[in-house]
Amino acid sequence: MAESRPPARSRIPGSGLAKGLAVTLRTMTKKTVTAQYPDAQPELPPRTRGVIGLFEENCTVCMLCARECPDWCIYIDSHKETVPPTAPGGRERSRNVLDRFAIDFSLCMYCGICIEVCPFDALFWSPEFEYAETDIHELTHERDKLREWMWTVPAPPAVDPAAEEPKEIAAARKTADKLATEQAAQAQAEAAQATAEAPQADPAQGDQAAPSGQPTAPPGQPEPPATPPSGPQESQS
Repeated sequence: MAESRPPARSRIPGSGLAKGLAVTLRTMTKKTVTAQYPDAQPELPPRTRGVIGLFEENCTVCMLCARECPDWCIYIDSHKETVPPTAPGGRERSRNVLDRFAIDFSLCMYCGICIEVCPFDALFWSPEFEYAETDIHELTHERDKLREWMWTVPAPPAVDPAAEEPKEIAAARKTADKLATEQAAQAQAEAAQATAEAPQADPAQGDQAAPSGQPTAPPGQPEPPATPPSGPQESQS
């Protein structure tokens, strides 16, 4: 038994052309806005993928970004150095030192995988886009240029007030509070030591020496006035 189908909706001839002309007419009636670039810089969204900036201090040469890059456009060179022990009796350690970090933007497809896989937050998106070159070989930018683009990276969005405090900030605050407590204790110890070393007055000599030319009253009697009372004095018979 053949399946019954609903009748096809009849199309008016030329309806598609009429819809297209309606869109054209609506666009023609709108005001034209022309961006006066390069005199006026465009307002780019904060998450614009313009170029990749390098925060060299956070890079540990783990090579994750270079291994995960689909285009293999990241070039990293490094060498190892021996770090002396931090405490007596400790052992030496070796660390990787970055020699070269370059990105070939003629091959980069701006997927952002290198930024996502970086475990130490060494790569960031920058909205900078004015880095065109006349020679394709000059699109391979070294770490000095990538470091300059770090200054154009926008600030991260504000954290939700109800969100949990990041662990990095909590650890930094704990360290700062500990350092402030140690400095306060050291200041108190120095003040106490300075008070103990200060010279003290000898109690046998008295609190203050009597002024020259004035007698000192013996203990238990009031001191005589500094000047005799004015006025006539009666003679004793």
